Amino acid sequence: MINKKISKLIYENIKTLSGALIIAILIRSLLFQPFYIPSSSMEPTLLIGDRIFVSKYSYGYSKHSFPFSPNFYNKRVFFKKPNRGDLVVFKTPADNRTDYIKRLIGFPGDTIQFIDGDLFLNNNKIIRVKIKSSNLIRCGNFNLETNSFIETLPNGIKYKTVYKKEGSLQNTKKYKIPLNHYFLLGDNRDCSRDSRYLDSVGYVNQINLVGKAKIIFFSNDTIKSSLLKFWNLNKSFRIERTFKRL
Repeated sequence: MINKKISKLIYENIKTLSGALIIAILIRSLLFQPFYIPSSSMEPTLLIGDRIFVSKYSYGYSKHSFPFSPNFYNKRVFFKKPNRGDLVVFKTPADNRTDYIKRLIGFPGDTIQFIDGDLFLNNNKIIRVKIKSSNLIRCGNFNLETNSFIETLPNGIKYKTVYKKEGSLQNTKKYKIPLNHYFLLGDNRDCSRDSRYLDSVGYVNQINLVGKAKIIFFSNDTIKSSLLKFWNLNKSFRIERTFKRL
C-alpha cells in the first residue's frame, strides 16, 4: 500500500513537471523568449547587462524558433515581413546557432554602401543629424570617443547611432542583398560584427530570423556589479531602463 502511494506521488509529480516544461517550451517557442545582451554592438540602444523580451510571432516561425533549432522543416510558416529599422534577433549564418541582435536596414534586392562615412541605401544617403550626447559608449573593455547621430530611414523610423571620432569606417564595397535575405547593422557602428562582414555574419536568410525585440525587462551594469553580488544591486541596477519599450 505504501509503495503504491509513493509510486502514485512520483507519477503525479513527474506529470506536473512535464506539463509545466511543455508549457514553458511552447511559450518560449511561440510567444516570448528572454535574451541577455552580452556585447556593446548595439549601444546606445541596448547596453551590456540589458535583459529583453523578444516576440517569437512577429515574423512567423522556423526551425530556429524552437530550442536547439531541430532540422525538421527548412521553411518559414506564417511569415510576416519585418519592418525596416526593427531590432531583430537572428541566428548567425556562420554557425546557425549563435544569437545576434542588430537593426534591420536592408531588404532583398536593396543595395547598401558606406561612402565617406555616410550610409547609402539604394544609392540614396540616409539622413542623419549630429546630436550632443553624454552617453558613455563601450567597445568590449574599452570606452570609445564617439559622435552621436539620429538616423532616419525611408519609412520614417528614427534611432540613435554612434561612430568613432577617429578611425571610423569610411568606405565599403556596395552590398547587393540576395533574395529572401536581409542586411543588419549594429547601432555602435565601429564596434559591431554585422552584415558588413560577409565571412562571419553577412546576409541573413529569413529562415534565421528568431524574433523582434520588444522591451527591456531588467538591466544591470555588469561593470559595477554582477547579479551574484546582490548586495551591490542598488549601485548597478539601471531602474530607468526597466520596462523600456524598444
